Amino acid sequence: MDAELNIATAPFRDPRYAPRELVIDRRPGGEIILTNPRPYSTAFQTTTASLGHWAAATPDTIWLAERSGDGWRTVTFAEAWQRIAGLAAGLRDLGVVGDRPLLILARNTIDHALMSYAAMGQGMPVAPVSPQYGLPGANLMRLTHACEVLKPAAVYVEDAALFAEGLGADILAGLPVIASANARPGDMDLASLYRAGSAAPTATPERHAKYLLTSGSTGLPKAVICTHRAMSTNAAQITACFDDPDPPVMVHAAPWSHSLGANAILHYSAHRGGSLYIDAGQPTGAKFAETVRNLREVAPTYQNMVPAAWMLFAEALENDEALARNFFSQVRLLQYGGAALGQAYADRIQAVAVRTVGERISFGSGYGATETGPTASNVHWPNGRMGLMGLPLPGTSVRLLPEAGKLEFRVKGPQVTEGYLNQPEKSAAAFDDEGYYRLGDAARFADPEDPYAGLVFDGRISENFKLASGTFVMVGDLRISALNAIGGAVTDAVVCGENQEAVGLLLYPSPNLPRPEIEAAVRKGLEAFNARAKGAGGRVARALVLPDGPDAGSGEITDKGYIAQSLARARRAEAIDRLYAAPAASDVMVF
Repeated sequence: MDAELNIATAPFRDPRYAPRELVIDRRPGGEIILTNPRPYSTAFQTTTASLGHWAAATPDTIWLAERSGDGWRTVTFAEAWQRIAGLAAGLRDLGVVGDRPLLILARNTIDHALMSYAAMGQGMPVAPVSPQYGLPGANLMRLTHACEVLKPAAVYVEDAALFAEGLGADILAGLPVIASANARPGDMDLASLYRAGSAAPTATPERHAKYLLTSGSTGLPKAVICTHRAMSTNAAQITACFDDPDPPVMVHAAPWSHSLGANAILHYSAHRGGSLYIDAGQPTGAKFAETVRNLREVAPTYQNMVPAAWMLFAEALENDEALARNFFSQVRLLQYGGAALGQAYADRIQAVAVRTVGERISFGSGYGATETGPTASNVHWPNGRMGLMGLPLPGTSVRLLPEAGKLEFRVKGPQVTEGYLNQPEKSAAAFDDEGYYRLGDAARFADPEDPYAGLVFDGRISENFKLASGTFVMVGDLRISALNAIGGAVTDAVVCGENQEAVGLLLYPSPNLPRPEIEAAVRKGLEAFNARAKGAGGRVARALVLPDGPDAGSGEITDKGYIAQSLARARRAEAIDRLYAAPAASDVMVF
C-alpha cells in the first residue's frame, strides 16, 4: 500500500481533545458571531499560582531543561519555586520592584524564566525584547524606541559580554543591570540576588504581568499589556480544549519576546505542570541541526514549530529512522504557527508517522495575535488539513463581519489585552463598537454547510494590495500556493506587484542546493502553478531568486520565523526594481 493511501486510511492517534462546542448567531447583513460556551478553570489567576501548585503537587517533575554540554541542565517545579522566591527577595532588596518593568535582554534560558516569574510574582511587569535588539551588530534605534515606550526600572541580561552593544545604548545608562554571566563592574551578578532571603508572591490578578512589543510591521512597535488574569485565563482556555490529565512534554524554540513562545508555550507549561525543553535551534539550514539533535533525545507529546522548521523537519524525518522512531513514540499533537504550512509538507510528515507507528498525528494550528493572549481560536479536533484557524477557544467569541467581499475576523474574550501601554488613543481604536479586537485578517468557513468544520485563514486585509489594473492580490494565499508548487528549492517568498501590471515573486534560496537546481525547480513549479491560476491577481508573471536568505538582524524574518512582507519589500527595493525592469535581466524569470 503506498504512502498516500496510508495517509488517507490510517487512524489518528488520540489527541485527547474535549468535544467541540459552538453557539452560532447569524445577524442581518451576513454578520456571524461564533461563541464557545465550554467552561474553563479559574483556579489560577496569577502567573505564579500554577507554579506554586505544581511545586507542591509534583515537586520532582522537570519544568524546564536547557542544553549543558552533551546533556541537559534541568530545574524541577520545587527547585524553580524556591529559586523564584530567592530572586524575588533580591529584586525587592535592590529597590526596583514597582510599576516600571524589568527589561529583559536574553535568549530563552532557565535563568530568563526564573527572573521573569520572580518579577511578575512581585507585581513588577517584565518586558522581554527580541535578543536581536542587543546582540552584536544590532540597530540600537530599535532598542531605544522600545525603552522609550517601556521606561524600564532595571535590566536583566543573560550575558553582559554577549549583549555589550545593547547595554551600551544611551537610553540604558544609569539603570541597574543584573547579569547571569560576565557581569561588568557596577553590574549585579544574578547569583548575588539569592543572598537576600525569600519573598512570597504578592501580585494580584489585575496587575500588569508582562509587556510584549508588537512586530511593528504597520508602524513603530507598541507595548501590549498582559495582565496576570489574562495570561492565566488563556492557558486555562487552551487546557479546556483537552480531556487530558497528563502534563505535556514540549521541545520548543520560539523566543519569549513574542507571545507564542512566552505565553502559549512557556506559561502553558507552567499552567499544565508540563516539561519544556528549551531548543536553541533555528529554522535555517545551518542551525536546524540543533533541533534535530534535541528531538532525537527527547520524545515530546506536543510539538509546535514554525512552518519553515516543519519543512526542514520533513526531510530529516524521511532520512533518519531513529529520529522518526523517537519523535513519533509519544507525540499526540503537531502544531504550526506564525504562517501557513503547505499541505504537501504535512502529508510527508504524516507518511513517515504512518510508516513508523501506523497512525496519523493530529496536525493543526491556532490563531491570534499578541493582543489576543495570543490564542483566540485553534483546531481542537483530530485534523490533517492545513490552513485552518480552528474555532474559538472556550469563553471566546469571534465576530465575522462582511468587509470587501470577505469576512473580517474580530475577537472578544477575557484573554484579550486591555490595550497598549501609555497609548489610550491607539488602545481605543483597536476595538470596535461591541468591544471586539480588530486583527485585520479575514476568515471563511472550511465547509459553508458545516461551521463545526472550522474557519480557514482568508488573507490579511491590510497585507493585500492592488495591481495597476485594480485587481486585488491575496498575498497569503498566493504565497503559500506558489511555495507548495516549487517545493523545497526555496525557503520563502516575498509577493510583489503593488501598482505594477502583474505579480512578481522574490524567492529565498535553499542553502542546501546549487543555484541551477533551484532555478530549474522554480521555473517548473511556477509553470505548473500558473497553469492552475485564475485571473491576473492569482498568476505569477516574474520571479527572481535572491542571492541570500532573509536577514533576521533587520527584522526581515521575525523571531517567530515568518517573513515580514512589507519590511522585506522595503529592504529589497533594488531587487524589486530589477524584477520589473524592461527588458528583463537574464536572471529574472518571465512567465
